[in-house]
Amino acid sequence: MAGGGDSLRALLRAANALLQQRRYHAALAVIKGFRNGAVYGAKIRAPHALVMTFLFKSGSFREKLKSIAQATYAHSRNLAYFVFTYKGLLAAQSRLQGKKIPFHSFLAACIGGWLVFGDNNPINSQIIMYLLSRILFGLSRLAVEKGYIPQPRQDPFPLLAALVWGTVLWLFEYHRHTLQPSLQSSMTYLYEDSEVWHDVSDFLIYNKRTDSK
Repeated sequence: MAGGGDSLRALLRAANALLQQRRYHAALAVIKGFRNGAVYGAKIRAPHALVMTFLFKSGSFREKLKSIAQATYAHSRNLAYFVFTYKGLLAAQSRLQGKKIPFHSFLAACIGGWLVFGDNNPINSQIIMYLLSRILFGLSRLAVEKGYIPQPRQDPFPLLAALVWGTVLWLFEYHRHTLQPSLQSSMTYLYEDSEVWHDVSDFLIYNKRTDSK
């Protein structure tokens, strides 16, 4: 029993010594990036899938759990693959050119995005739309910082909020098919289901009646 413990401690010491080797840092960073991508993807997707599935999806309890597990796995896997691909390509370019330049990041991420997120499915679509909104904010701020557009005299956020909500509700009312399914479900719940009720039960307690009355 003691021999097994000694072997384990020796293995841990060897692993820790390997992790301290600077020459392996780039390769180890790729591996840890894969790990972090998998963990972060699961943390982000699991609660979101749980809420959306039980709020808006029909089916048995088992089917709902299966749907949550599948969505969580897909998000976790894709993010892990992307981080692995991105960091690997970044390290390869830096090694080939002897230094890291900004274009390396762009090219590595483009290739990773094409390979990992190029399939047009609900999970990838949600991730891309999430990133797109942040990109637009980031580019707008960068344009102001670089002097490409003047610094606004007033906070433009109220106008942005008005335009975003005006546009999305117009699309929902008249061109609903253009919106992502989960957004359609959310808006149906908020703006259409609130138009229908029969008694106090489905006015205050439930969204829809489940009996045949």
